[in-house]
Amino acid sequence: MRIESSVTSVSWIPSEAVTGMTKLPFEVGVTHYDNPPPDVIDDLEGLGAADGFRFANRLRAWIEVEGGEIVDHGYAGGAVMGSTTVRLGKQATFQAVGFPELQRDPEVTPTSVRFVQTAGGRPAIPAPRRVRHPPFVQLKGPTVWTTLGMTIGVDGSTRFDLAGASPFPRHWVYDDAGRLAQKAGLTDFKEWYRHAFGKHTPWGDEDSKVLVTTVETALERELSNVVMRGGGEPKIKKVRKGKTLTRQGEPGDDVFLLLDGVLSVNVDNEPLAELGPGAILGERAVLEGGVRTSTLRAVTKCKVAAVSADHLDLDALSEISKTHRREET
Repeated sequence: MRIESSVTSVSWIPSEAVTGMTKLPFEVGVTHYDNPPPDVIDDLEGLGAADGFRFANRLRAWIEVEGGEIVDHGYAGGAVMGSTTVRLGKQATFQAVGFPELQRDPEVTPTSVRFVQTAGGRPAIPAPRRVRHPPFVQLKGPTVWTTLGMTIGVDGSTRFDLAGASPFPRHWVYDDAGRLAQKAGLTDFKEWYRHAFGKHTPWGDEDSKVLVTTVETALERELSNVVMRGGGEPKIKKVRKGKTLTRQGEPGDDVFLLLDGVLSVNVDNEPLAELGPGAILGERAVLEGGVRTSTLRAVTKCKVAAVSADHLDLDALSEISKTHRREET
C-alpha cells in the first residue's frame, strides 16, 4: 500500500514589510506588494502564474507499506517559482530564478519516514546593494527559501513543520488538502537584504531558524483586509521586543492587527497565549467598557496596525472576541 502526502509553503511580500529606501519602488508603483494568499489553495501553479506569490516549496513524498512494514519510500515534489512584475512606462514580468532542490536522505524508523526538502531561488531583477560579507557588494537579488519537514507514518498519519526559512518574505504553510496551517511569525527585511546570499544560504550549508505561529481564524483574516484597506487609514506602530502594546486595566479604544512578530497575551500576570501575524487584538476593550482586559507584550520586535473601532463591524468584533476569552479556558 502506498501512502502519499504533501506540505507546501508559499512566500509572499505583505504591505509594510519592506524597509528603508528599498521600499520606494513599492510605494511609487514600480513594483508591488502581494495580496495575502487564499485560505485554501486548489491550483498552486495557477496562483503562481497569476503573480500570486514569489515562490512556493512543495514537498511531496510517499512510503510503501507491506504487512505493516516500510518497504520503499521516495520524494515526489519540488519548487514552483513565482514572478515579479515591474512597471516602468511598460509592464514587464520577470520569472524568478530557481535553485536546485536540496532533499536530505530520508530518516527511516520502523514506523515512519521523515523527509526534509529545501527549495528557493532569487528574484530575476538585479538588486545592487552593500552587504555584510565579502565581496561587500552584490548585484543579484538575495536568496529566498524554505526548508520543510514531513513525517509519514505506517498508520497513514502525517506531521509537518517549517524547519527553516529565509528571514524574508512572509512564509505560509499549507497542508496536504491545501489548507492554511502555519505561519512564519517574523520577517526581517534588513537581515535578509544584507546577509542572504552565497554561503549564507542552505546552498552554502547555512539555514535560518524560523519562529512558527498558529493560524488565526478566517474571520480575523477577513477583518484584517478591512483594517488595511477599509475607510480609515491605520496607524502603523512598532513595538520593541519586551515592551508592551497594552496593559490590563488601562483605557483603550483602538483595535490592532498584528502585521509582524509575536505578542504574548497575559492576564493577571499569567501568560495565556502567543499570537502571530494576522491576529486581531484589543477588540474586547471596545466591546466591554473601554478597558483593556489583558496585557500584550512583544515576544519579538513587532509591527501592528491600529485603527478606530468606528471603521469596523461590531458584530464581527463580537464574534472574534468569543475566541479571545482565554482566561476562561
